[in-house]
Amino acid sequence: MSILTRPAILQKITAQELKIEPELDEYQLQPASIDLRIGWSFYIPYIWKFTDKGRVAVVADYMDYSTTHENFQLVKLKPEQYFEILPGEMILASSLEKVTLSGKLCGVLHARSSASRRGLAIESGVVNPHYSGHLTIPITNQSHHVLKIYPGERLCQMVLHELQTDMSTEDAQMHGLDASKYDSATPYGLTSKLDSHAELDILRSGNLDQLKKKT
Repeated sequence: MSILTRPAILQKITAQELKIEPELDEYQLQPASIDLRIGWSFYIPYIWKFTDKGRVAVVADYMDYSTTHENFQLVKLKPEQYFEILPGEMILASSLEKVTLSGKLCGVLHARSSASRRGLAIESGVVNPHYSGHLTIPITNQSHHVLKIYPGERLCQMVLHELQTDMSTEDAQMHGLDASKYDSATPYGLTSKLDSHAELDILRSGNLDQLKKKT
């Protein structure tokens, strides 16, 4: 597996093995990565709700798949608006760009150093072969200040790797025993999705040995 440099990235775009929509502007292409811009949508975690019992904390229990509500509130910004992220707060943001990869490429998201210097921590993540959609960018304010984020800012970068063999769409869609959960994500559809109920039932039972049984 090799990392693509600027000339190789341009070649992949020309060959349509890599598609970025809208197209990259003159600020985004780096020596060995692509800077991604923050989009217009942000997701803020709910920390409490009002029920018949009163004001109660929201417990984000990933194993409770009977819960149908989401634990994030979607905020859509308009031109000339910005987003203030509070100290210690974690949010999700959408990439402005839709990214489409061929079966020969995968991407890894990293924070830009300029974002890190401001105190913004951005989680890394893998963009799988044949992925097509907008990207979810988890952001945490690790500073002691309120920080402003403007739509269009370049906060993260995607490093592209060329795989040793071309992967079929079918193989790329299979993540363990399940199909990909987040392919074709839109800026307003980045909410989390559960893993298979069969796996979650085993985790809830604590019988981890069952996961490791050979089939």
